[in-house]
Amino acid sequence: MSGGLRSSVKSYLNAKRLPFSGEIDTVNETNETINRNFSALQAAVDSVDKKKPQEKSIASTSYQLSMYDVPSTSRRERILLKRFLFNELKVATWNFHPHNKLGEGGFGSVFRGWVDDNISTAASPGTGMLIAVKRINQEGLQGHKEWLTEIYYLGRLRHPNLVTLLGYCFEDDCRLLVYEFMAGGSLDTHLYGRASSLQPLSWILRMKIALGAANSLAFIHSGEGKVIHRDVKSSNILLDSNYNAKLSDFGFAKDGPAGDKSHVSTWVMGTRGYAAPEYVATGHLTRKTDVYGFGVVMLELLTGKPVLDTSRPTRERNLVEWARPYFASKRRVLKIFDARIKGQYSVAAARKAANLTNQCLSTEPELRPNMNEVVKALEQLQESGNNEGSGISHKEPRQSPYSNSNSAKSSWRSWISFRSSSSHSYIR
Repeated sequence: MSGGLRSSVKSYLNAKRLPFSGEIDTVNETNETINRNFSALQAAVDSVDKKKPQEKSIASTSYQLSMYDVPSTSRRERILLKRFLFNELKVATWNFHPHNKLGEGGFGSVFRGWVDDNISTAASPGTGMLIAVKRINQEGLQGHKEWLTEIYYLGRLRHPNLVTLLGYCFEDDCRLLVYEFMAGGSLDTHLYGRASSLQPLSWILRMKIALGAANSLAFIHSGEGKVIHRDVKSSNILLDSNYNAKLSDFGFAKDGPAGDKSHVSTWVMGTRGYAAPEYVATGHLTRKTDVYGFGVVMLELLTGKPVLDTSRPTRERNLVEWARPYFASKRRVLKIFDARIKGQYSVAAARKAANLTNQCLSTEPELRPNMNEVVKALEQLQESGNNEGSGISHKEPRQSPYSNSNSAKSSWRSWISFRSSSSHSYIR
């Protein structure tokens, strides 16, 4: 990393703890500080986003990030991010021992670690509180931008269905992020991963996970958040030991359109198979882009199949395109459902879930529901399912992937969503 970028970001993150609401007397002063700090940090993120290595060296770019107060989602809430020392995280992860490695990707690795219950010091392996430590590779402009964006968004947003960012480390060329540990790993592994010890998710759990993920998106799209995630996919939905879903990885997130603007024009970023067609074609980003991604996740929950699979026959390799013809028939649509959960749902509930999925996957963004409407539909679906009773199984998997099991390590591997390409405009 260049000295210019390193020193400028250090000026933003040079406090031992990063306060996410200031000791400010008046509402006007609070709003003024919020606007000033967000403008500074967003300017840095956008500036990095627009730079191309061949056009301008990052070393010649100067960022003015001298403010430390960044707002939380509530003026009454005081959120503190801990600034970890690199040596603390070395101790916490047992010197980043391979035994604690949960996975790796193009921009770095994720390790399991332990800290004391107050998150103040590292703890001996197996004691204290489990954490997940994402270590970014020292080289690479895109990895640094995602690291900074993650702090910008997850540092100020708090919700039961968002993964909690606990702290960060920025020391010399070392950039790390520290999260709460999610014992269940990522959703995609439970649906079609290789961890044979994981039992298939039941219908009830799949709908619970869908509702949790929908709640997270409804929150970030709301007046409090106004954020577009841009990379909604099953590997970015993590589960705790009770199968509560939490949205993760805000490295591609963007502020939504403001005022009378209908969209944000930006580089196309995301994952192949999950990105909305109008976004891929035009670069016009709206909240309905996330709704489409959620629709793909819903389809994965219903079918138990990955969104792209080259091992399937040609016409079945793209999950969305394969499923579209089935949605037109109330009878045929039942054929797309995962055979492993057959008999766990009523026909009426299955059709309602399929209809909601189809609406989210509409090729016309204006025909997609917003996430508040999706939440309401899923809540009604759960209520109707509980009332019907017969034909619905409430049985949960025999084994929950707790944090110290091998299955937890396996299920975590697909959460490593560091991108393998350094391009700023691509769909992986």
